[in-house]
Amino acid sequence: MTRPRRFDLICFDWDGTLFDSTAVITRCIQQAVVDVGGARPSDAVAAYVIGMALSPALAKAAPDVPPERYPELAAAYRRYYLAHQHDICLFDGTLPMLADLRQRHHWLAVATGKSRRGLDEVLASRQLYGVFDGSRTADETAGKPDPLMLHQLMREFGTEPARTLMIGDTTHDLQMALNAGCASVGVSYGAHEPDEFAALQPLHIAHSTHALRQWLDTSA
Repeated sequence: MTRPRRFDLICFDWDGTLFDSTAVITRCIQQAVVDVGGARPSDAVAAYVIGMALSPALAKAAPDVPPERYPELAAAYRRYYLAHQHDICLFDGTLPMLADLRQRHHWLAVATGKSRRGLDEVLASRQLYGVFDGSRTADETAGKPDPLMLHQLMREFGTEPARTLMIGDTTHDLQMALNAGCASVGVSYGAHEPDEFAALQPLHIAHSTHALRQWLDTSA
């Protein structure tokens, strides 16, 4: 390496950060809520809960749906998502960016609100197999912004918070990093508006995958 590495472990959120899925997930949430008799949430409300664990996210998006119908709501969301999951792809430039980071010997991990089953399905694809060194999902740890998944990843790789970077598209991601004592970078092309990020002290806000790759190359 030609220069010291600032971060040993780089953790990525999935949906809206690496995967261009915000619009599809928003529509699936809206359709699921209507299916169980709730009022259709606005685009902003449905997008806000992306990145949270599924049950709390759906409950927040559908405050008029009684708790006893949450399992039905979750099942409806999964049904819609599975019907459209093959419409979703990685943001352009994601694979070259990840390849650059691996070549510089960073550990790469995923910290996501997806389920373990859902994440494993997408990581099993040929283009992503073996790219990441570790991962944590909300259903096996705790949902964002609880820092548990970052704490577990840091223990797994033996890294300190000062040597760990979290990258995400929502305030949930950046708050989780802050709660864990880690640095963060926000991306503006996902679920949350970037003007909400400043209070959570990200080192940088990237407006495209290309810009994120450039920042990581010079600053990570």
